[in-house]
Amino acid sequence: MIIFMCREYEHTIVITNRALVQGDFLMQMEKVVRLHPRALILREKDLTDEEYEQLAGKVLEICRKENVACFLHSRIAIARKIGCERIHLSIPILQNLTEVERIRLRKEFEEISISCHSLRDVQTAINSGATQIILGTIFETDCKKGLKGKGTEFVKEICSQCPVPVYTIGGMNLERLADVMDAGAAGGCMMSGFMKMSF
Repeated sequence: MIIFMCREYEHTIVITNRALVQGDFLMQMEKVVRLHPRALILREKDLTDEEYEQLAGKVLEICRKENVACFLHSRIAIARKIGCERIHLSIPILQNLTEVERIRLRKEFEEISISCHSLRDVQTAINSGATQIILGTIFETDCKKGLKGKGTEFVKEICSQCPVPVYTIGGMNLERLADVMDAGAAGGCMMSGFMKMSF
């Protein structure tokens, strides 16, 4: 059973959202990480730097115990401070970095994950040293009500021109995972599916 579950989630990336968790967030993360997803991105945009750093240290330790990659979301200085070698950034944050800062990113971080919504975004990300792309929004999602999903043809178009792994986001679940992987994606990202998962 454990082997099956590991295989089931190996192409998924966990996107965290404390607000969706019923019960203790860290306990939920321990259970989710035991499923051995491809990675976890600690989002939690509402936290102050101090709060985020405290939480990140705990989540990073949880991930390390299960050998699951952990990306901090946007907080470059905190990632450096606590020794996290993976960072996830948006295109606006990336564009605000100087070329010197981008070079430093590539030297200091083992993996650089970038959120993209167009081929132009992807090209910017690749030129800046991205090692993986988070591509959205593929299917309609409660997180962005009213925003129409771009669909699997968009995934196919991007993946055919992208030299690094692409993980889709937006309305993803295990049923849709096969569809995006058939279109060339390395996998997909899920938020509510993991945050609300019962064990």
